Amino acid sequence: MRLILLGPPGAGKGTQAQRLVRDYGIVQLSTGDMLRAAAAAGTEVGKRAKAIMDRGELVPDDVMVEVISERLDRPDCANGFVLDGFPRTVAQAEALTGLLARKGLGLDAVIELSVDENALLSRIERRIAETGGARADDDPEVLKKRLAVYRAQTAPVADYYRGKGILRSVDGMQEIPVVSAAIDAILTQGKEPARKRADG
Repeated sequence: MRLILLGPPGAGKGTQAQRLVRDYGIVQLSTGDMLRAAAAAGTEVGKRAKAIMDRGELVPDDVMVEVISERLDRPDCANGFVLDGFPRTVAQAEALTGLLARKGLGLDAVIELSVDENALLSRIERRIAETGGARADDDPEVLKKRLAVYRAQTAPVADYYRGKGILRSVDGMQEIPVVSAAIDAILTQGKEPARKRADG
């Protein structure tokens, strides 16, 4: 099962990605983790990525796609993956489509967690009140900036996958178990449930 989760900051992508990993026996591919692992492994592309990151620069798309390509060749990806944090732009989505095609792979679904931005800000403000703002991303002004970046750069990625007919949208403002059930319904539609039953 090969998936992409899309959605703005605070939509619950991390929570759902962890659950999908647990319930479906797939791996979560986070761009940050992949870059750090490639740098630590000392592969050619890893060395290039490390040099770029050490300069404090953003890793360009071609290098990121090479890092993802190497990661997809590892045995633990054989059962599938959920991509977290990539693609962030339409150019990255196009590069990923080309990469998967070269490997003879396709995506099973691209799932967008849609949220109401005002409700999302209220949720963050409530969490600050409850926890005292312990989390680094618990800052409404920071969230507003991240949402603006998402709207400009990443929201068009949803349109790209909608055009390919594989985008499915889920209301991310619902309770976590409701969102989980909606995602499961999408993933098992028209096929035998691939779900690995978790005890409890």
